[in-house]
Parts: sequence; C-alpha cells; structure tokens
Amino acid sequence: MEFTGFDIVIAALVVLVVLVLFMGIKTVGQGYNFTVERFGRYTKTLTPGLNLIIPFIDRIGAKLNMMEQVLDVPTQEVITRDNAIVAVDGVAFYQVLNAAQAAYQVSNLQNAILNLTMTNIRSVMGSMDLDELLSNRDAINERLLRIVDEAAHVWGIKVTRVEIKDINPPANLVESMARQMMAERTKRAQILEAEGLKQAQVLEAEGRKEAAFRDAEARERAAEAEARATQVVSEAIAKGDVQAINYFIAQKYTEALSHIASANNSKIVLMPLEASSLIGTLGGIGAIARDVFGHDGGPAPRSPARPPVTRVPDQG
Repeated sequence: MEFTGFDIVIAALVVLVVLVLFMGIKTVGQGYNFTVERFGRYTKTLTPGLNLIIPFIDRIGAKLNMMEQVLDVPTQEVITRDNAIVAVDGVAFYQVLNAAQAAYQVSNLQNAILNLTMTNIRSVMGSMDLDELLSNRDAINERLLRIVDEAAHVWGIKVTRVEIKDINPPANLVESMARQMMAERTKRAQILEAEGLKQAQVLEAEGRKEAAFRDAEARERAAEAEARATQVVSEAIAKGDVQAINYFIAQKYTEALSHIASANNSKIVLMPLEASSLIGTLGGIGAIARDVFGHDGGPAPRSPARPPVTRVPDQG
C-alpha cells in the first residue's frame, strides 16, 4: 500500500495535535503549586491534579513546595548586653501560603528566610543579659517568631515556629557561673540555718517566759495559802486561843531543827531537848487543825520522851 502525500500530511497533523495536547496537559503533585507564565508574565497558579495550559504560549514558571518545611539555622556568635559571647544555633519552620508571592516577591526564598532569622537572633538575644538569656528561652522563641513572621509575610509564607536549640557560653564563663551558683546555694543554706537558730532561740525564750509565769503563779498561790493560814491563826489568837501561839512556835521550832540537821558544815550537834514541851506544842497544832478544819477525834497520842539528839560524825 502506497502512501500519498495527503496521507503523510494527515499523519503529521495527527502527530502534531497529539504533541500539542501532551504539551498542554500538566499534572501537579499533591503538596505542590506551579506558576504559569505567558510571554514571561505570571498569569495563574496550577493546583494539585490535572491542569491545561496553552502550548507554546504558556509555560511553567516556578514549582513550589506548599508543605511545611524546616530550615536549619547554623551556629553563630552573639554578644549579649553584658558583653558575654555565646554560640547560638536554632531551627525555623515555615510554609508557603501564596505561590505567586513566594516565587516573584523574593529571590532564593530559603536563603532570605535563613538570613532574616539569623539577623533577628543576634538582635533579640543581643538586647538581653546572659542570665536572662539562659532562663527565658521560651520568651526568646516567641519574640523571634513574631518578628520573623511579620517580616516574611510579604513573601507569601507563614513562619510557624522558631526555636533556639543550643546556647553555649565560653568554658571560663560556665565555670564562673558554677562558682556563683555554689556561693548562692551556700548563702541560702546559711540564711536557713540562721533562721532556724533564731526560731529555736525565740521558742526557748518563750518557754522560759512560760515557766517563769507558772513559777510566779505557784509562789502566788503559796503566798495566798500562807496568808490564809496566818489569818486563821490570827483570828484564833484574837479570840484568846493559846493553842494558836503554840502552832507558830512549833512550826518555827520544827523548821529550825530541820535546818540544823541538814547543814553540811556540822559534824556533831549536841543540844538538850525537852520532849514533853515539843509534844505539847504538837498537840496544840492538832487542836488548831481540828478547830479550823472541823475534824473530830480524840487527842493525839503522846510520844515517849526522847533523849538529846546526837549527830554521828560524818564518815566521809
């Protein structure tokens, strides 16, 4: 079978049409956007799926990843407000929201975000003291995120997170900080010990105060009892009761004997003692007690006379 010139032309046209259709069909993968340029000018953005463009007139401009991406921030030195030099590195997360702005508002998007983040890290951390820098990492991250996101918004991207990974002061500075921390803890321990001693002294003083108060109260009660006894005896004397006088004499006599017998410097004590007088005095005491307290009963038994008291010399 011979092909004529017309057949060849038809076949060429069919191949051309298929080629044109193939060039006009564009498939965009999930998570990506393609920009379309017509004669070098942006016209539209192709979303994931099957898309058609005009062959030889439209062309694909930029292929942008619309998923959230991570950008590693390299280590850099930062001088704090108190002139301490620290090495800092971090990480930034961003997502393209507008493909056209990300493609045509900035050149080399990742490099722009990286330099913006590094510059603001030096600016934010350089305005803080070292102690504040080490203890307020969350506040630093929040401040960096706000500043970088606001600056990168015009590029059609959203900075979702900026994190400071490591803050490394010089070795000598770390050693000084360790000594300072140890001194601070020692100071706190001494303060706590002093507070404990103070509290113990206060409690001890309060205890002495309470004991003195109770001792004074006991002496007051004893004085009241003695005054009551003296009043009763005085009333008995006023009524002509001779036994009341015997009560006082017997009491003082007995106390004197007790003091003489208990003296440390006495070795031998010789003294005459008329037992009948003492017994009579004690009988007077019993009579007074019965009159005062209302006890009934016969007279107290009389004890036999005792010989004079002789204290044996101390063998020690």
